[in-house]
Amino acid sequence: MSTTSVNEKPLMFSLSGYVFLVVGLLLLGWSGLQFFLHDQASVGNIVLFVLGILLVKGLSVIAPNEAVITTFLGTYMGTMKKSGLRWVNPFYSKDKISLRARNLNGEMLKVNDKNGNPIEIAAVVVWQVQDTARAVFDVDSYELFVHVQSEAAVRKLAGSYAYDDHDDTEDGITLRDGTGTINDYLEAELNERLARAGVQVVEARISHLAYAPEIAHAMLQRQQASAVVAARRQIVEGAVGMVEMALARLEQHGTVQLDNDRKAALVSNLLVVLCGEKSVTPVVNTSAN
Repeated sequence: MSTTSVNEKPLMFSLSGYVFLVVGLLLLGWSGLQFFLHDQASVGNIVLFVLGILLVKGLSVIAPNEAVITTFLGTYMGTMKKSGLRWVNPFYSKDKISLRARNLNGEMLKVNDKNGNPIEIAAVVVWQVQDTARAVFDVDSYELFVHVQSEAAVRKLAGSYAYDDHDDTEDGITLRDGTGTINDYLEAELNERLARAGVQVVEARISHLAYAPEIAHAMLQRQQASAVVAARRQIVEGAVGMVEMALARLEQHGTVQLDNDRKAALVSNLLVVLCGEKSVTPVVNTSAN
C-alpha cells in the first residue's frame, strides 16, 4: 500500500504587513467612528469594516527561525519563512512551526548487545525541522515521531554491535569505540528514519553506556583478567627479547663460554628475574669449583 507524501514548496511569496496593518486599522477606526456618530451602519461602513478585518486577518508575525504553514480549503499553499510582519491572503489558514534546533535527551534503555549481554544505553540527539510540509502533514505529531524513532534507532544500534571487544569482533568496532564511528552510524540511522517527518539530525551521540547491574561485577572481573593477561604477554615478549640479546652479546664478545646446560640455566634465571612480580634476591656462589 503506497502513501502520498507532501513535499515542501518553494518559499511562499508574502508582502510586508506594515502598510496593511495601518490601512486595516484606519478602516476599522473609520467605520467604527461612523457607526458611533450616526448610530446606524450603512452598507459602505459595513464594507469598510469587513475589508479592515480581512486586511488585519492576513497579517502574521514571524520570529527568526520560525515558519508559517498556509493552507486553503485543505490544500497546502506554501510556507512563509521570512521573519517580520508579513501579509498573505486572509482566507488562508495559518499554523506556526519552529525551525530552531532542539535537544532530545533520550531515556536510559536496557537492551542486549550483539553478544546478548544486557547493557544500559542512552543517547542525546540534536534535531531540527527541515521540511515543514512533511513535518505537519506526513506524520501525526513530528515531536512524538522523533522521540519514538530515536529510541528505536538506539535499540537497533545496541543490537548491532558488541559492548566491548572481548570476543574479537570481526570489524573491530564496538559500542565503546572512541573514533566516532558509532555516533556516525547512529546519526545516519536517525536521518534515514526521520526523513519521513522532514526532520534533520544535526548531531547524535551516546550519552550513557554501561553493563546492566546484574552482570557489571562479572564483566569488571573479566576486563581486569584481560588486562592482566595482556600485561603478562607484553612482559614475556620483552623478557624473551632481552634474554636473546644477552646470549648474543655474551657469545659475540666471548665473555664466557656456555654449554647448552648452562645456557638453559641462564635463560631460566633471567626469565625468573624479568618476569617475576617480586624483587629477586641474588645467590652468590662461593664454592671453589
